[in-house]
Amino acid sequence: MAIRIKIPDEEYAQRLKKAAQLTTKKGLDVLIVNSNDSDYANVRYFSGFWPLFETAGVAITPAGKAALMVGPESTKFAADRSKLPDIFQMLEYRESADPAYPEAKVSNYAEVLSFLGVKGKKPRIGIGGWLLTNLVQLEGLKSSFPEASIERADDIMVGLRSVKSENELACMREGFRITEIATREVIKAIRPGLTELQLVGIAQKTIYEHGAEYEGLPMYVFSEKSTRHAISRSTYREIGAGDLVQLNLSAKIDGYSPSIGMPVSMGPLAGRKRELVEFALEAHRWTYGQLRAGVVAAEVAKGYVELFRRRGYFPNYVYGPCHGTGLIEVEAPWMETSSDYPLQEGMTFQVDTFVSGEEFGIRWETGIVIRKDRCELLSSPIGQIHEV
Repeated sequence: MAIRIKIPDEEYAQRLKKAAQLTTKKGLDVLIVNSNDSDYANVRYFSGFWPLFETAGVAITPAGKAALMVGPESTKFAADRSKLPDIFQMLEYRESADPAYPEAKVSNYAEVLSFLGVKGKKPRIGIGGWLLTNLVQLEGLKSSFPEASIERADDIMVGLRSVKSENELACMREGFRITEIATREVIKAIRPGLTELQLVGIAQKTIYEHGAEYEGLPMYVFSEKSTRHAISRSTYREIGAGDLVQLNLSAKIDGYSPSIGMPVSMGPLAGRKRELVEFALEAHRWTYGQLRAGVVAAEVAKGYVELFRRRGYFPNYVYGPCHGTGLIEVEAPWMETSSDYPLQEGMTFQVDTFVSGEEFGIRWETGIVIRKDRCELLSSPIGQIHEV
């Protein structure tokens, strides 16, 4: 039996230790991170647990003590999957149907924090993943600690997750390997008359056959007008002769979710379509050349915008050249003209080159890791213009 690529247990322990140090440095009494089914990253980062239907949270103290918080239906599920042995069942993490669970014996935040050794009525509570914390969870915290200071602590999670370990990179490389296979299979199968969703099905079948645990993102197969969409979903539209088809496929390995994107033309690529595809590829390759440790992210983004202006494609510009990637295909940090952080060795990004026109759009995309004097591709090079 082949050895499965995954994050080892000792790395979860190291993550808790680092989080405790950053929590101490920030002067917090506790760090709480929350996650849901679609963005599970912060909770899974510490616990290995990926919630379903319900949400989940992890509380971590400066002493490094931690507990997993789940909804009333997830306790046995979490006990079987979590790297954290201490698990609390709480109504704050119930599903959106809002059942009351009148017979359930549940805990509250005061009991969780007391168990972890947090004392006093006025704790300083940091929330890592502010946008993933819902109103019910905030109200639960305020009910348990009406005098607490509750503040945003996203910087802790960005600091922890931005620079990847060798184990994380191994998961990402395996995800890219499987995604490349799926991409080849879709290109081999594509023909007029198939729907976008049928091609998604080929990609899904392939990634599971080759060892993925799930899609790394909802698979993109868009055609013609839908290729203008930066975010979208595949449909029952049939692929036609002459169509431009956009692929963005992905395979998840132990939570890590890289993707590969490229266009496929159903016949010879000509006219404005060829112009946009070739410019996007030019911008994509330009970006690789800018990425190395020490470069300020804003400078890359400003140069990217200037390339669009200089070549006359700024009306087709949508967003910056790269976004972070890892447990979620799109994660912090982004590279934008306002991004004042320097690139560090071990940071991972999707070089995501999207150009959107009135009738169609184009995306070239794959992942890299920042090295001292260059960026290292995590997949085979992309750039071939496929004309089927």
